[in-house]
Amino acid sequence: MRKVKLGRTDIEVSEICLGSMTWGSQDSEENGHAQLDYALERGVDFIDTAEMYPVNPVSKDTVGRTEEIIGNWLARTGKRQDVILATKITGEGGAAREGAAITGPAIRACVEDSLRRLQSDYIDLYQFHWPNRGSYHFRKTWSFAPDRQPAKSGIRANMVECLETLGALVREGKLRAFGLSNESAWGTAQFLELAEAGHGPRVASIQNEYSLMCRYYDLDLAELGVQEDVTLLAYSPLAAGILSGQYSGGAVPAGSRMAANGNLGGRANPRAFEIADLYVRIARDHGLDPITMAIAFTLDRPFPCLPIIGGRSVAQIGASIDAAGLVLSADVKEAIAKVHHDHPMPF
Repeated sequence: MRKVKLGRTDIEVSEICLGSMTWGSQDSEENGHAQLDYALERGVDFIDTAEMYPVNPVSKDTVGRTEEIIGNWLARTGKRQDVILATKITGEGGAAREGAAITGPAIRACVEDSLRRLQSDYIDLYQFHWPNRGSYHFRKTWSFAPDRQPAKSGIRANMVECLETLGALVREGKLRAFGLSNESAWGTAQFLELAEAGHGPRVASIQNEYSLMCRYYDLDLAELGVQEDVTLLAYSPLAAGILSGQYSGGAVPAGSRMAANGNLGGRANPRAFEIADLYVRIARDHGLDPITMAIAFTLDRPFPCLPIIGGRSVAQIGASIDAAGLVLSADVKEAIAKVHHDHPMPF
């Protein structure tokens, strides 16, 4: 398992990250712990969670449960020094904290709550789950309205307050690095500029959706990632399981994410399943597991990128971890490029 650095920090992580968002809802604590044990055995030492988790469904009654599950594993195994732990504070309008915005005081309170639930003295990577001003992520592309955002001066004042709070928490030893999630190129650039001016820690990473079927990042954010050394943490690299092939022909396997969340977060539409089948066919025509090929694709991007994997079982995450070190052939890459060119952005 290759190790990579997060942004310009000195934090080295496995090139594959283990996600945890269904632990405590769709998946039990025992299942989460089994995945942690297995992933670490396979060399995956980077774990991602959030104060809002679990999802499927998102509920204010379960906020923090996934962090507690991870904290119990850390307490049981004593392996805090063996893993790199990332978590998030929810942006304005979320299920946590009655939908309150990200502010300096909120960050400090939420860090303390996450540390308690995680049973840890520090967090390696602390991320903003989405910006207060909203974003085009989560299938909001068609309703995103930048002209209705707050004034730039107010946005930057909030960013300064947040960065200064993060800087204080870094100095106190409670945080190591800072990352964004569901952000835009403009928002990321603002944070980078303010950090350069001395207001707080530099953005190390950005956690946005990215897969064979979701390629917004390829354009402006990819250029920013290369020029500014910001690492993409690609969530939903299997397009919520669509790229696994398990939903081909209209199938909805019992216990699948689609069985719990019928529209797969807005991704489930006939065109998406038809396009996914084209990618699945490429994998099978070349003797590859469709899951492994989809994850390997994210590891082969021309910008800093690592995937956040997830699954309902150890067996499911095993196929994703198999992508570590896999080099896709020129024929596979050419076939992928053709499908993307002919069928871009299915959701």
